[in-house]
Amino acid sequence: MNLTTKRHLPPDLEGTHAIRVCIDRGGTFTDCVATFPVPATAEEPAGERTVVIKLLSEDPAHYDDAPREGLRRILEAATGRPHPRSEKLDTGNVAWVRMGTTVATNALLERKGERCVLITTRGFGDILKIGNQARPRIFDLAIKRPGVVYEEVIELDERVVLDPRGDKVGISGERLRVSQLPDWAMLQKQLEATYARGIRSAAVCLMHAYTFSAHEQQAAEIACKAGFTHVTLSSELAPIAKIVPRAQSTAADAYLTPGIRRYVAGFERGLGPVRVEFMQSDGGLAPAHAFSGLRAILSGPAGGVVGYAATAYSSSARVPVIGFDMGGTSTDVSRYDGRLEHVMEAEAGGVAIAAPQLAISTVAAGGGSRLFFRSGLLAVGPESAGAHPGPACYRKGGGLALTDANLVLGRLRSEHFPSIFGPNEDEPLDVEAPRRLFEKLAQTIAASNGAKSMTVEALALGFVHIANEAMCRPIRALTEARGHAPHDHALACFGGAGGQHACAVAARLGIRRVFVHRLASVLSAHGLALAEVAHEEQAAAATVWTPDAHRDILLPRLQALESAACDRLVEQGYSSSSVSALRFLHLRYEGTDAALMVPEPADSDYARAFEAMHKHEFGFVLHDRKIAVDDIRVRATAAPVSGSRADVYAELESTSHMPITDPASHPAFVEIAKVYFDDGFHETPVLRLGDLAPGSAVTGPAVVLDRNSTVLVEPGWTATATSDQLVLDHVDGKQHAIDDTQISDEPDPVQLAVFAHRFMGIAEHMGRALEKTSVSTNIKERLDFSCALFDPQGNLVANAPHIPVHLGSMSHAVRFQLERFAGNLRSGDVLLANHPHAGGSHLPDITVITPVFSDDGLHIIFFVASRAHHADIGGISPGSMPPSSKELFEEGAVTMGFKIVDNGEFQESDLRSFLIDEPASHPGCAATRNYRDVLSDIKAQIAANHRGISLLRQLCTEYGLRTVQAYMAHIQRTAEHAVRELLLKTRERYNGARLTASDCMDDGSTICLAIDIEADGSARFDFAGTSPEVYANTNAPPSVSASAIIYCLRSMVQSELPLNQGCLAPVTIAIPPQSLLSPSPTAAVVGGNVLTSQRLCDVILAAFGAAAASQGCMNNLTFGVPPSELEDGTQREGWGYYETIAGGHGAGPTWDGQSGVHTHMTNTRITDPEILERRYPVILHQFSLRPDSGGRGARPGGNGCIRDIEFLRPMSVSLLTERRVFAPPGLNGGYSGSRGINLWKRSQQSSKAHGSLEPTLGVGAAAAQSEDACDKFQVLNLGAKNSVYVGAGDHIVIMTPGGGGYGNPTANQL
Repeated sequence: MNLTTKRHLPPDLEGTHAIRVCIDRGGTFTDCVATFPVPATAEEPAGERTVVIKLLSEDPAHYDDAPREGLRRILEAATGRPHPRSEKLDTGNVAWVRMGTTVATNALLERKGERCVLITTRGFGDILKIGNQARPRIFDLAIKRPGVVYEEVIELDERVVLDPRGDKVGISGERLRVSQLPDWAMLQKQLEATYARGIRSAAVCLMHAYTFSAHEQQAAEIACKAGFTHVTLSSELAPIAKIVPRAQSTAADAYLTPGIRRYVAGFERGLGPVRVEFMQSDGGLAPAHAFSGLRAILSGPAGGVVGYAATAYSSSARVPVIGFDMGGTSTDVSRYDGRLEHVMEAEAGGVAIAAPQLAISTVAAGGGSRLFFRSGLLAVGPESAGAHPGPACYRKGGGLALTDANLVLGRLRSEHFPSIFGPNEDEPLDVEAPRRLFEKLAQTIAASNGAKSMTVEALALGFVHIANEAMCRPIRALTEARGHAPHDHALACFGGAGGQHACAVAARLGIRRVFVHRLASVLSAHGLALAEVAHEEQAAAATVWTPDAHRDILLPRLQALESAACDRLVEQGYSSSSVSALRFLHLRYEGTDAALMVPEPADSDYARAFEAMHKHEFGFVLHDRKIAVDDIRVRATAAPVSGSRADVYAELESTSHMPITDPASHPAFVEIAKVYFDDGFHETPVLRLGDLAPGSAVTGPAVVLDRNSTVLVEPGWTATATSDQLVLDHVDGKQHAIDDTQISDEPDPVQLAVFAHRFMGIAEHMGRALEKTSVSTNIKERLDFSCALFDPQGNLVANAPHIPVHLGSMSHAVRFQLERFAGNLRSGDVLLANHPHAGGSHLPDITVITPVFSDDGLHIIFFVASRAHHADIGGISPGSMPPSSKELFEEGAVTMGFKIVDNGEFQESDLRSFLIDEPASHPGCAATRNYRDVLSDIKAQIAANHRGISLLRQLCTEYGLRTVQAYMAHIQRTAEHAVRELLLKTRERYNGARLTASDCMDDGSTICLAIDIEADGSARFDFAGTSPEVYANTNAPPSVSASAIIYCLRSMVQSELPLNQGCLAPVTIAIPPQSLLSPSPTAAVVGGNVLTSQRLCDVILAAFGAAAASQGCMNNLTFGVPPSELEDGTQREGWGYYETIAGGHGAGPTWDGQSGVHTHMTNTRITDPEILERRYPVILHQFSLRPDSGGRGARPGGNGCIRDIEFLRPMSVSLLTERRVFAPPGLNGGYSGSRGINLWKRSQQSSKAHGSLEPTLGVGAAAAQSEDACDKFQVLNLGAKNSVYVGAGDHIVIMTPGGGGYGNPTANQL
């Protein structure tokens, strides 16, 4: 690679299309890389010259399009002739232009796409507003969700339903019927009206269009006749069986593609005839005319992945590579092991993308990430300084950023930056401004903790360490969480800021080799030259994989897709001999949602290949489950005709190494600089990369400069130059543990932040392990679980942000077992419990606790625990969520605690006794109805705990046990300090007055709360006056009250505070015995966990004046059939389904309530409508927002939801809900949200079929006749809690409560 020669394209090659151009248009800069042949000279042989151009993406004073301007400058550099901006570019010398662009990404993030309309099936117009109903951040009282990208929605009165006896067969092979023919005339009128309002782009996504596309195609024809210039069909774009991601993808494509097409057309208008190709999100190139918005979202980062995959991976050495792309605002990480890794569903800009795309994870830490001291913790990001005002050193009044830290440490050399800063963009980087700000921040930190003020360099380096730890977390998730050891990888570093952090990040991960390409700062552009042109075809499927099914059904379809995909590439001008194809099946076990994209194995045995992938990815194989095929896919590629793929490992072995023993005398030497490291300043040589010949090797510390980036070679590392790379090797592999004898009572603020990241990361790893190794929908898909770490006394240290109702109560469970098994625990023991008086919440939530012992086995040094909601643990009703339970035993299996693992031996006989014998011994109760899944999920919890233990022991190896335990205590004290500050501010706001609030449950029971805050920041939460224990199931054990308090306190502390036991340290909780919140040991509690917990949050937040009440409910719905015996005596398995349904969110002083979202103590997802109908005999007729159900106010409350389910066969249905009698109150003059309603629309045929079977109505329920369904349905109000047996054709309609409003509404709002 020749970056220094100035030779031009030889005259004899003029007009022969010899220049290959790659352009990466980013948000700030546009990078251009071009290669072309150059003739020999007296000094150099003939070869290729590489030209690199870097320019601003937006500079309207000088040019109107950065990529075209970059191409113009390249042509001038290559030919030596001027190419005026006023003339169309002569492209006779250009072979092709390949481009990656963030145009689509930026339009999506900034919501600057095309005005568009979404056309969907009636009843689902709000499906994208509701999404999966989970909120992005569980502790945000002001919930923020990205808005939808469409401007209008049209609900088409049409319906296709899956029916085994249907008269049509879909593309997937599923039988179906059209239950409602579309009203095309009405659609035409609606589209014409939409067109008249100026909208020209349409997205069409109808229920089950992945298998039946006729209605979408007809809708597109009508839209085109109405004048729409762009129409995206979900059946063509993403034919998968999930309407939410398919609709989001379709809307995103309609939103982005028109802008992309205009951009492409504008770029091409300024050029002569030339082949233009664009990088897609999947890492393949597409011709300009086929480049669409949906496949452009990762266009920029994808080029970098292809670039490092082609230059840092060796097919001979086969060392997998982690990509580390650090830019100004964020860092992208990815992995390559010889094959580009794709995901079929991901999220970008709050939009689910259902299309093949490279597996890239992003963390909000980059060179421009801002630096803070908040709530006692140092923090890096997620806010970014941006280009304006930029970091403090940019001379525009910006705050401290990571770039400033590297600058004051001497790792960035200001004298080698151009003078483009300051108001007039003519000054050098300012070193003094960051120093002053660091000095001021150091004084602030010292004043807060009473410690000695840190030096500027120590504080700056501390922020660098914190940023490095933040960037390690997604890498660990990409590797460790998927069964790959980070230390078995190399790190490929690129992007403008990555070189300053590469050695430190690698060392933290145990990685010993780092590759920094000579074009690292423009690798995303360089990677375009090495990419393949790709085209994909995909189609839905619905069959069970068997060798016969593969031969007769799947193989012919795969062959047809392959032919179509290859033909598309041949049509683009590629020879058939250069085109190859890879076939895939998207496979999963029946009854699960964890599908894997399996490439065709050599022996075509997809089942065996799937099981091997499943074992590696999730850690287990389900031998008794059938393997379902969800869709089929073919990826055709045409190999690149240019671009070298040199083997860097082979070059390292064959190159003679030339150590630079005297840097000052080397041609690459620039200067000696003072650079700060952990042990202070080092005299550090600065070298220029362009003057390092292959084989040159320098020992760290050193700084290597390139024109556009800086590489820091840390002490203990060496840097060796090759023809294309700078290879960094870690020669000092020692782990430097903190000396346990030097632990201070006052924490080091840097280590405090680092340990906060590490503890949280361990809990997150436990959660990912549990999600992966579980089998039930509740845990694997709905994510109804939590994982946490505890100190030796059982106090919560860190938890992953999972389910809030679990978090505060798990420490009660750990401490209870610690006392229960005092002196009777040893290494290899694992405990299981679920009793409410043993720190449990409700019985389906089973807690698995593992003590971690010291190396000598004498002392408990930590605990790890996981709590998960299991689908069925017995009791009087399927799902173990009975609405009518009066005694605890009716809710299923219960235990105060036993050793599920005793000295390393799994005690399955005790588990069977717990799940089968004990619950079945009670009158009217059954054993668990799905022992197999519960057994598997409990083993998954044990495995998740084991993962946490391994990572904790690794942490102790790095830092020492005493240090780790000390920082567990320090982090708890930091949380305590933050909560005390919150309480003191509240006391001041209310002049020391007592805070009070109360609210009623639907049965009339009252929750009363009085809060007294003392001058030292402590508080007493007194629930005196709360109603007695009820002979029902809304009793809540004290651990639930603790969960509600700790959640509310954490939510009111507006910073990234780790939730731990310290949050409750200033709090005393007083609950009257034998009350609703402290019931007797035999009281039923299933509703207390899912209903009363929500009411507790409303009461606490009302007392603080923080927020109006949210829906105050989780809207629990279960349905299913029990096991039965067939006529031949065989047993038919029963089945059950459980979901919680979102509602309205309460407004607050600075926010409107969100609609259709889960709040407070839960955050579980809901099953996609098409998956629901595929798996269960139901039809979902409506899932929408409930208009005007949010309370009015200066800040209105959010609306609830409407969910209308028709049942296609008789089954039992249970509802466990609240807020059907007492509405969610507003606050400070805001109005209440609407009460919820549960209706049973009972068909007349069903009613006759039932004979004398009548529903048992709950308290306050009454029958009512619907005005619009007198002939067809009898409409019954089921009240808040009920169990009924529905017949075929019956509907259950759930209208969830709205959120309360905040503040007096204006006249217009009334």
